[in-house]
Amino acid sequence: MFLIIGYVIILAASIGTYAVHGSLLALWVPLEYIAIFGLMIGGFVAGNGPKALKATLGSLSMAVKGSKYNRALYVDLLAMLFEILAKVRKEGLMSIENDIENPDSSPIFSKYPSVTSDHHVVEFLCDYLRMMVGGNLNAFEIENLMDMEIETHHQEAHVAPHIVSKVADSVPAFGIVVAVMGVVNVMGSVGEPPAVLGKMIGGALVGTFLGILVSYGFVAPLASQIEQKVEEGGKIYQVMKVVLLASMNGYAPQVAVEFGRKVLYASDRPTFTELEEEIKNRKG
Repeated sequence: MFLIIGYVIILAASIGTYAVHGSLLALWVPLEYIAIFGLMIGGFVAGNGPKALKATLGSLSMAVKGSKYNRALYVDLLAMLFEILAKVRKEGLMSIENDIENPDSSPIFSKYPSVTSDHHVVEFLCDYLRMMVGGNLNAFEIENLMDMEIETHHQEAHVAPHIVSKVADSVPAFGIVVAVMGVVNVMGSVGEPPAVLGKMIGGALVGTFLGILVSYGFVAPLASQIEQKVEEGGKIYQVMKVVLLASMNGYAPQVAVEFGRKVLYASDRPTFTELEEEIKNRKG
């Protein structure tokens, strides 16, 4: 939503202010638009493999959607983790074996659809709970493995914003290419009347204008929005990591989820009392 609002402001500030003293028709040079967008798309396709292209195109919708990583989601996550760890503390690790092997039919997981709708999150959680049940790895070894997996997820998730940012960097140069092509065309028409030459020069300069506007006004903000969403998406794994490690180190479920609460961003972090009341209500 804010991306669209920003785009409207950018267009109003650029095209709108120009329209006060200039003719918008002078900016309408269709071949310049086709050339710049063609170069931009061509560079995007030429510079990336199928996996990167698919990941980038799939991430574009993230920029216009509101973030799902909010306080309500994290309250659900921490409450679910508390319920799992409380069951482990009461009945033993083997009591959650069926839950982690069949999360879709688990009575615990099914109570938290906002969390379980993300299969990557469920897979991460179940994998490490399964290791805890197996009992073959200690907390230090699992922490190292978690760090490597989170780092891999981080690198993979940042492919899309990195690519979009690179495209933004290239668009002004494409605008210059188009402008130079226009100037070459003008130089071949020096015998034309000044009015005709002026129109041709103006059309050539539209390429530079459009390249800079598209880059810094549209593509760069898109890359920034995707990057912010990616950063938000990594926090949930850190929460699960610290809660599970706290449990492995012998802390009670209530204390373990407090570890998770403390690593949340301030804007998403419920207070200690809010989380405690929410857990009590769900237990009841």
